[in-house]
Amino acid sequence: MIFYLGVHEPAWLARTAVPLFVSRRRLVRRKSMPRALGSWALDSGGFTELSMHGGWTVPPSQYAAEVRRFRDEIGGLEWAAPQDWMCELFITRKTGRTVAEHQRLTVENLLELRSLAPDLPFVPVLQGFTMDDYMRCVDAYHAAGVDLAAERVVAVGSVCRRQSTSEILTICRRLAGLGLRLHGFGVKTLGLPGLRSVLASADSTAWSMRARRSAPMPGHAHKSCANCLPFALRWRESLLGLLEMPEQISLGLKEW
Repeated sequence: MIFYLGVHEPAWLARTAVPLFVSRRRLVRRKSMPRALGSWALDSGGFTELSMHGGWTVPPSQYAAEVRRFRDEIGGLEWAAPQDWMCELFITRKTGRTVAEHQRLTVENLLELRSLAPDLPFVPVLQGFTMDDYMRCVDAYHAAGVDLAAERVVAVGSVCRRQSTSEILTICRRLAGLGLRLHGFGVKTLGLPGLRSVLASADSTAWSMRARRSAPMPGHAHKSCANCLPFALRWRESLLGLLEMPEQISLGLKEW
């Protein structure tokens, strides 16, 4: 499983070669782009967009142009999320739309982005709330002519804020059983040991929250290591060590 370290600072792309997960909302503010030392993936920032505005304010043509700039100027872009629509209850209440509408809009956006920019690595995102929802989303992609089993990766959305790790595991196992290479958006680190056999990749920014709750690293003058690359890299190494442990042991450990 490839683990993408979620980061708040785009400049870190030029400071480390470990796989990074970076939000479009962070990159779009910059006048100049860092040159990546390694590979990375792009988060569209959809949760923030929908929670703030109740819908996407960025036209697909603008988003595609931004992603092309990121790819060309930064280098190393493995894939980019489309402008998907999350299905958490908080978000559907904000948008006033149904889960089915969010799924339709997610599928339609991928098709539009690929039509506008067939050279860019946009990947499908499966959105839903229940298991049946996710299976209906799979069917919607197939009906639209998207062969999910042939995709480099298929991201699973609306899971990072769920409280039930077993529910996430059940959903991902079912989807992986369809022959899909899955990416888990912001999967809780507590659940990663159980998911490592069914996910091709995952991302997390949990290191930042852990840093806020901890004293700074020895020799660090800042009040918190919540935006500290050495802390993030040390946390990542610890997490990778956890993932190498036998599953029955690692599942008994606390959230990272």
